[in-house]
Amino acid sequence: MKWFALLLAAGMLSAMLRGQQPGQPPPVPPPVNSASPAASETEALQRSLGEAGNSPKDYIRVLEAHLAKYPNTAKRAEIEKTLAQAAAEAHDDDRIIKYGERQLQRDPADIVFLDRVPRAYLNKDDPDSARKALAWTDKFAQAVDKLRGTPPPGRMSAAQWLRDLDQAGGRALVLKARATGKLGDSAAAARLAKQSFDLYPTAESAREEGKWLAAMGDLQDAIDRYADAFTIEDPRNNEQDRSKDRRRLGELYVKATGSERGLGDRILASYDRMSAIMTARLAQLKSKDPNAEAGSILDFTLPSPNGNPLPLTSLKGKTIVFDFWATWCVPCRAQRPLYEDVEQKFSADKDVVFVSVNTDEDRAQVAPFLKQQNWKNTVYYDAGLADFVKVTSIPTTLIVDRSGQIASRMNGFIPERFVDLLTQRIEETRH
Repeated sequence: MKWFALLLAAGMLSAMLRGQQPGQPPPVPPPVNSASPAASETEALQRSLGEAGNSPKDYIRVLEAHLAKYPNTAKRAEIEKTLAQAAAEAHDDDRIIKYGERQLQRDPADIVFLDRVPRAYLNKDDPDSARKALAWTDKFAQAVDKLRGTPPPGRMSAAQWLRDLDQAGGRALVLKARATGKLGDSAAAARLAKQSFDLYPTAESAREEGKWLAAMGDLQDAIDRYADAFTIEDPRNNEQDRSKDRRRLGELYVKATGSERGLGDRILASYDRMSAIMTARLAQLKSKDPNAEAGSILDFTLPSPNGNPLPLTSLKGKTIVFDFWATWCVPCRAQRPLYEDVEQKFSADKDVVFVSVNTDEDRAQVAPFLKQQNWKNTVYYDAGLADFVKVTSIPTTLIVDRSGQIASRMNGFIPERFVDLLTQRIEETRH
């Protein structure tokens, strides 16, 4: 029931936006009168979703029928957002536009639909749709620019935030290029596509530039751009896309030279060019965040309130016990003395290290909390590590072996058994 899960996910997202922290228990709702109209509507929706098939088209049919039956439903916003998501899955451009624009009326800064709506218009391939797409791409770019300079949301690192904003800004530019080209200005379209590529290199932006360069008759530069689209490392570029790029690349090369002789050298040159570009971009991200593109636990560096970061690579060869906690987590406070008991047991063993990782979104609360609670242990901030190791609840304890691999995971704790259980698992990991 994928689309019913989306409805539930929308509710979870709403809770997060209201300030409820991940892992916190939700507020207890007031009792629902099962005979009330709202309860009857909810039961009808659940029953209809349960009878629907697994395709997005089935969910579209069910949800639209529900809106027709309950036109004044309090759930309209969530249902229409889910309809827009289902329409995207079903490649239903008319409904993406219909429900996506309604979502954007409610939330003009919704980056997801600022991307989807102009794409749907551009698929229609007529001037009026291109003009509407162009208007939306301007709003898309404005929304991204407005987010620049704001701190990363949640526990997202600075590098992740910069990468996501650059990706979104690049998508806005490439869609603007497509709309501009469809309205007859190939030169401006090529320039916009190049701006998109320079901001965040993707196969889509390279391909878009190549398309409009070819339209102007600039075959040599178009060949290089299609070669870039073919060779760039881009998770959004699937094999079908690459196959089309290769075919178009061959067509342009034959048109320019009469055969494919020498095309392999152009492709190899593009591969080297793209590798250099991506390496430079990674270096730029690392200059802003040492954890950019961290590929293992020991690749992370954890900042701390006292300004002394901890490079986890310095703990290679040791058994590491990670305690993931937050100031709002009541069980974490009860668990702290038990951690101290376990730490005392291993105080003479220099090959066992305890690392306390705070996961608060607002770090300003941490130092006052530590002082108030009189916690003496050194604390480090989460810098993307919790997401990397898939911590989904607080408190969580991870034991990492000497090779940097997770040997044990403890979600929550049982007070009367915690010390013995954690001690046993540390011993097992050490040996």
